[in-house]
Amino acid sequence: MGSRSWIGPVVALVLAATLTACQGAVAPVTPSSAEPPVTFRFEQPGTTPPSSPAPSGPQPSGEARTAPPPPVWTVGARPLPRRPDGFGQVLPTPPELAQRRLPTADRLPPPRDGHFAATVGAVPAEVLARSTWQPACPVGADGLRYLTLSFWGFDDRPHTGELIVAAGVAENVRKVFERLYAARFPIEEMRVTAKPELDAAPTGDGNNTNGFVCRPARGQTRWSAHAKGLAVDVNPFANPYLRGDLVLPELASAYVDRRQRKPGMIHSGDPVVQAFSAIGWTWGGTWRSPKDLMHFSATGD
Repeated sequence: MGSRSWIGPVVALVLAATLTACQGAVAPVTPSSAEPPVTFRFEQPGTTPPSSPAPSGPQPSGEARTAPPPPVWTVGARPLPRRPDGFGQVLPTPPELAQRRLPTADRLPPPRDGHFAATVGAVPAEVLARSTWQPACPVGADGLRYLTLSFWGFDDRPHTGELIVAAGVAENVRKVFERLYAARFPIEEMRVTAKPELDAAPTGDGNNTNGFVCRPARGQTRWSAHAKGLAVDVNPFANPYLRGDLVLPELASAYVDRRQRKPGMIHSGDPVVQAFSAIGWTWGGTWRSPKDLMHFSATGD
């Protein structure tokens, strides 16, 4: 064999190895028939989903896909059909509310420096006018006090809420919410219940922390402790009222299992129970039947 006879085979081997290495570095091509991932979005019944152009073909391999923002739930927008007992039908919890974290609307200016702030005084005339108070209530207007209180929202921001309670418990209630603020216990909403809400169709999605409401006890003719300004309900949706097959609010079934630990829930021995126990109030979560997990009262009922 001549002195150059080895060149041909060696060159061929080098070219083959080079082509093999280059082919191994090329990303596999997505077949043109492959379907792009599908993104699902929950829409409230009775609404029309926004239209969007259909994709023209498969998305390029590795391209980031941004999920659409979750739909906003409007509290009170969907009345429920009523049961024979007058309450709304108990329905499965909508996906948006199963892990409830709705934003808090600021009706009052939030605390400027982030520190707890509170006021206690007579109920202003305009507040009394929009509340559920009437002369037939078991407590006179002069026996009530109007509180503004700092609280942490589910959005982890400080907000200012309002409560009406009996004059004799106002300072103690202020102390309770000061402790809850220090513990950063989340509260979605805290506002005075308005008259029209008493006769409104049930929607089952409310979560307002409230005090004085001039109404009878649930399913009874006697006055509730709320009608005397001696009770506070905290995050009702996260801490529902349970009696037999009744769940109030009616869409809050996702919060019936108390083994869960979701924002806004109340559990035995937690900062909420401790704060109300320190002022001598009873928690409805200790009752056998019904269980009123949202409810704290000075009267024990």
